[in-house]
Amino acid sequence: MRHLSAVVVFFAANAFAADPEPTTPGEGTLTQAEQALLTVPRPPWPAGDQRGMGNTQGYGTRLRCVPHLADPTSREYELSHVRSETMPMSPFAAPLQYDYEPTFGPPFSRHAVNGETISGEPGGQGTQIDALGHFGVLPSIWDPATGPIPSQNAVYYSGYTQAQVKPTPDSPLLKLGIEKMPPIVTSAVLLDARTFVGGGTRLSGGQRITAAHIQGMIQAQGLGWRGILPGDAVYIYTGWQELWQDPDTTGAYYSQGPGLSVDAIKYLGDKAIVAVGLDVPFIDPVNPGQLSGQAPPPAGTPPGLPFFSHHYALSQVGVHLIENMRLAKMATDKVWLSCTMVLALRERGGSGSPIRPVAYGSPQ
Repeated sequence: MRHLSAVVVFFAANAFAADPEPTTPGEGTLTQAEQALLTVPRPPWPAGDQRGMGNTQGYGTRLRCVPHLADPTSREYELSHVRSETMPMSPFAAPLQYDYEPTFGPPFSRHAVNGETISGEPGGQGTQIDALGHFGVLPSIWDPATGPIPSQNAVYYSGYTQAQVKPTPDSPLLKLGIEKMPPIVTSAVLLDARTFVGGGTRLSGGQRITAAHIQGMIQAQGLGWRGILPGDAVYIYTGWQELWQDPDTTGAYYSQGPGLSVDAIKYLGDKAIVAVGLDVPFIDPVNPGQLSGQAPPPAGTPPGLPFFSHHYALSQVGVHLIENMRLAKMATDKVWLSCTMVLALRERGGSGSPIRPVAYGSPQ
């Protein structure tokens, strides 16, 4: 089974160096599976695209899942936190409130029915994924002293304007909403930054994971033969998950966090991955005191773009971001390669969605 995985990925890895030559029946002919891998789509995408790196998903990426799903030693990993009104809540989204209804039932029946009402911003809390329309970019830095944010000048992925994406304050996203995201069914690469970067301890607030760190982890974890392929999902374990508590009594989880450096998100964008997910609240590194204005962003952050990874991934290259993942168990089991499945709710015009990502892989 592991040999099959190596063969599958060998053809996938070699597919992106150059376009394959046509083959004819006989010696050297590629199988249907190999041909499918050679045709995994990769950018550039057509003008007006709304799927970004979601375009990579298809038969080729699903085929990479086959060895993991068929391996009898493969285990299932839940990569999301249980959601509740007492879990850590993002300061950038409305908190969730749960109202549990009393048991009821229709008259003259034997049914006893239970339900609940949930209010708040579900797409911005808990384990969630960002739509490409979640972030746009202004042509210059906004100074609040000059008046309201000039959102009418914002530009989004694929060059869409504010008028095209969100023409009025109460409008849903007319372009680039979460419903445009396809189901993600692909191979996942898990990188253990807690071990490689942190020396076995949790990364600290504001600490950056660089492109060199990513390359080093690939080699240290024995993935150099494969690397990162177009259409992969990349998961990075930092150990920040250790601060997730429910009920949240300290507020530590959302106060700061480690994240990706500028060159790291550019490196991953160049690899044409479909999504990157971390066990952190922001994906971007956030210094202690930064959110309250008491400290600047980490060194190397471009002026006016304190959340550069969000900016670059969503508005420039079309890579989805997954926040607040549970990766500790997979990292402990050293499941560096797996099949992952990520589905967002099809909320029309939504800027994000709660998700329940799962992975299937074999412990070492």
